[in-house]
Amino acid sequence: MDLKGYLQTGQRTCHDTRGYEIICTGSGQDAEFKRGVPWPEPRFSQHGETVLDNLTGLVWTRNANPAEFPLSWKESLDFINHMNRENAFGFSDWRLPNRRELRSLMSYQTRKPAIPEGHSFANFFLGWYWTSTTAAINPAYAWYVHLEGARMFYGGKEQLYLLWPVRGKGYNILPATGQTLCFDANGKSIPCQGSGQDGEFRNGCKWPNPRFEIASDMVADRLTGLYWLRHANLTGVQVAWEDALQSVAEYNREFQGRLKWRLPNINELESLVDCSMHSPALPEGHPFSDVQEGYWSSTTSMFEPDWAWALYLTKGATGVGQKWGTHFHVWAVSNVF
Repeated sequence: MDLKGYLQTGQRTCHDTRGYEIICTGSGQDAEFKRGVPWPEPRFSQHGETVLDNLTGLVWTRNANPAEFPLSWKESLDFINHMNRENAFGFSDWRLPNRRELRSLMSYQTRKPAIPEGHSFANFFLGWYWTSTTAAINPAYAWYVHLEGARMFYGGKEQLYLLWPVRGKGYNILPATGQTLCFDANGKSIPCQGSGQDGEFRNGCKWPNPRFEIASDMVADRLTGLYWLRHANLTGVQVAWEDALQSVAEYNREFQGRLKWRLPNINELESLVDCSMHSPALPEGHPFSDVQEGYWSSTTSMFEPDWAWALYLTKGATGVGQKWGTHFHVWAVSNVF
């Protein structure tokens, strides 16, 4: 089968509400199903001062902090341009990664840094790293990822964060983010050519058209091969994480159809995001109803295992919530294959 659209999270263990490790079988958690494009072994191959990710086909600098000091978003884009003028490490096509490219390096089994075990990288800083993707909810902000625990949020482009250059087209596994426009540090729309931004390169596999197909009370995402419930609010109210897992199990007992429903992992949830949209950050004309602000994933936060990952769909951000709190809603998913 041709898998694409989202990667496995790398999570191998299951944890209860208190954070204690439990047997995965029957838990409904991420590590029970391990859905997504599987990781190769070895995951990375070092070539001098660059590292090939054998999963995505992207090439990264081995030095995870080549600028040494935090820079603004514009300074980061300028730094990459300087690398290309200098033919850094023998290449002149470096770029600031888009948010899906940077997230592709994250492992949800590790922390400090949240990078897959056995990696070939050096000189990490456990802080925020810029992406080339502007935040649609406020174009004066851009997305960044935290290497300590893999959170993804956005901040003002004048703020100072780190950068990690990438190059190459990859293996057409990661989908494009959906961003097609470019913006300056003040949020003003600018021409994309020469900007170095996500909207200029639009890297990633193209979305099918139409992306979604309605099948009764289900919606097939032709990009990822996933089925989602068309009604995006299974419980009707915010629930605790354990109740979210249980509600999907109960729906399976009631549904008794050909599809097995589950709570999505965090990469499956993030795959729905269109980075050109907000409130919600879903593709324009999507067919879903009763879309909510935040959704539980089945992925535990290994930074603090009594917390779990969630998608903030108004913004398109990924963060965490304490498992015992009634913080988020439930949106069930299933596999076509």
